[in-house]
Amino acid sequence: MPLSALSAISFASDRQQESFEERAAFAKVRRAENDYGRRLRQVAKHIEDLVRAFASPGVEMDLAHLEQLLHRYSALIEPWARAVATRFVAEVARRDEQAWFRLSKKMSRELAREIQTAPTGFAMRQYLEEQVQLITSLPTQAAERVHEIAIGNLYAGERYGSLIEHIMETGRVTRNRATMIARTETARVSSSLTMARAQHVGSEGYIWRTVRDGRVRKSHREMEGKFVRWDDPPVVDPGVPPYHAGMVWNCRCFADVQIPDRFQASRMPA
Repeated sequence: MPLSALSAISFASDRQQESFEERAAFAKVRRAENDYGRRLRQVAKHIEDLVRAFASPGVEMDLAHLEQLLHRYSALIEPWARAVATRFVAEVARRDEQAWFRLSKKMSRELAREIQTAPTGFAMRQYLEEQVQLITSLPTQAAERVHEIAIGNLYAGERYGSLIEHIMETGRVTRNRATMIARTETARVSSSLTMARAQHVGSEGYIWRTVRDGRVRKSHREMEGKFVRWDDPPVVDPGVPPYHAGMVWNCRCFADVQIPDRFQASRMPA
């Protein structure tokens, strides 16, 4: 068999293995997102139950009391929120670290050493606190929504039944926000940890990659395959501050990190 044919078979086999590893890594981050989303929707379900108890037809609404209960619920779930956020951030960080170690096996021992010393601890603590705030904001934002609807109804002079309808929508709105938080934060935390490790090993930038399906927004399709410097995030959407792949709401894009040439030498044994 000609050498070129052998090389083609070897390359195809390598690409199949890389494709499998990419799918496995994607499946892991999807599991982290799904688990996080499920837990956030538990909070949304409890909020919905509270709203239904106060806004059911035939029940005289005490919206001030409902707002008070929602704010109290936010404070009550803070320890639980911290536990959920800790597990979530740790799982995303673990997935990112495993992906980097798979890369280092194909590159060099030096890269593996560099990855182990990457300063991700501070970033993880920051993300943890941000997740706690997002989780506990679900009840407080629901309370603010109830308040705004009540005030708007009062000034607009709308019928009482219309007020009930708008208040009852709070559960659905909160549930949708919980799902968006899980999707956005999984990508953002993962992308941020990737950037921290990449910059630590001396990477100057990455190739912007999308998941290449019909749901990719137009502005992100246009970024596919472009090189982006870590120190110069692009303006992707008009009116939105610059951001990197995976670091904006509902973004499923990711960074194909460009590793410095010096790590190509001294490959680790298989």
